[in-house]
Amino acid sequence: MIGAFIGDIAGSVFEFNNCKSKDIELMGGGCRFTDDSVMTAAVASACLDYADDRNMEHFESGVSRYMRLLGRKYIDAGYGGRFLKWLMSDDMGAYYSYGNGSAMRVSPVAYAARKLSEAETLGEVSARVTHDHPEGIKGARAVAAAVFMALHGASKEEIRAYIESGYYKIGFTLDEIRDTYTFDVSCQGSVPQALEAFFEAESFEDAIRNAISIGGDSDTIACIAGSIAGAFFGVPDDLKNKALDFIAGTDLYAIYKDFCAKFAR
Repeated sequence: MIGAFIGDIAGSVFEFNNCKSKDIELMGGGCRFTDDSVMTAAVASACLDYADDRNMEHFESGVSRYMRLLGRKYIDAGYGGRFLKWLMSDDMGAYYSYGNGSAMRVSPVAYAARKLSEAETLGEVSARVTHDHPEGIKGARAVAAAVFMALHGASKEEIRAYIESGYYKIGFTLDEIRDTYTFDVSCQGSVPQALEAFFEAESFEDAIRNAISIGGDSDTIACIAGSIAGAFFGVPDDLKNKALDFIAGTDLYAIYKDFCAKFAR
């Protein structure tokens, strides 16, 4: 979960000011947490409840409830137009989105799941409250699977093979796309890029730098890459502490502490 926060915060300053380089300051001036962190915390809250009763219907309603609760409290976090309309409604249903919001918020489900298939199902359920397009669901399932496998000792080669057999044929390197990749908020146009940022990384920090270096939707791509890399490499204390300073005194911090207490590994 902290890996997602770090990616979001580090990428926030580059989202509309892309930097096609890995030589950047991480979590420097102008950075902040955005909707990516807020919605990740919302899904984490639903996971805390799910771990107690293992009721999928309760989990789905919890995702919706916590997303609205936290989203309205942090209303200036940078939500997209359709999501904001959903957020401010008490009864609006899913709106067939294939945006990458479903993938950026999904990582906590991997910690609550007891097996890979459960992680994928929880990922799908967390997506479909808003993002019920097949590509929106696919993105969430793929990231949930990658995080779960990373947590449970799979190698990069095993994770890549699983992703490419069931989700995305990536077929590119970051160097090949860096000069031409542009802003794309769809799952199909950003989740494979986030996955490749992890696959090419030599460390957690390198994954974040990889993700930001291609440009595009920098905070979300780094959030997704950071969620997987954090599970695989672990998160260095200096980066974790720096990120916690950004969320100190917020509901996100309290949820993070509760999440760590229940799902510590």
